Amino acid sequence: MGVDEEPRKLPELAPEQRRVLVVNAKGGCGKTTLTTNLAALYASLAVETALVDHDPQGSSSQWLKARDPSRPPIQGIAPWKESNAGHTTRTFQMRLAFSARRVVIDTPAALSASDFGRWLGEADRILIPVLPSSIDIKAGARFIGDLLLDRHYRQRSIPLAVVANRVRRNTLVFQKLERFLISLRIPFVATFRDLQGYVRAAEMGDGLFELPRGKDRHEWDAFARLLEWIEAPAVARVPRGGSQPAAAVNR
Repeated sequence: MGVDEEPRKLPELAPEQRRVLVVNAKGGCGKTTLTTNLAALYASLAVETALVDHDPQGSSSQWLKARDPSRPPIQGIAPWKESNAGHTTRTFQMRLAFSARRVVIDTPAALSASDFGRWLGEADRILIPVLPSSIDIKAGARFIGDLLLDRHYRQRSIPLAVVANRVRRNTLVFQKLERFLISLRIPFVATFRDLQGYVRAAEMGDGLFELPRGKDRHEWDAFARLLEWIEAPAVARVPRGGSQPAAAVNR
């Protein structure tokens, strides 16, 4: 960040646990990048953090395996590794993970509506990343529509938000994505750019802000806005994407 620039302050963390489910049925939307960077940011705040990797591709687990032991610790749980643990062991591991103050959950792609009940039971907050392409926008619209109509979601009414991911600003496709996200009746809380820093961080098991000179002003502000939404009470109001009028966190 520049010498004269004041970074956005991170919010105070809520005293109760937060379990953040990062989900989208469309593969390649950057779920793992968002999951790992959010976990790294929480860990850097000296908060007991668990990263639950439900994706059989194991990308979050590979990231955690590459993480330098000198970095702030993150507890990793990979329930999909059925061959390495029996049901009792996996259940115990999940109890340990869900005892952490902040739990970030990476889900597999290609989820169907029939899967929603299982995942919603693990969540206090739901975060949906959407990419700036026509295919991703249409897929995201279908997924969000199915989720909002799901009986499990309607029973629990878990706070739900969307983020724009891997964007290049001042492009027509980003403007289309931004219009789409703003049109939804759910909070649009942050916009993350398509940066090589995320690729370098993923290779080393780091978060973006753990890299040398990694505190990009825009991305820092975006994550600060995201944390504001996660940490807010269900009735709080938060910025929409950082540039729009405030929107209520849905109950």
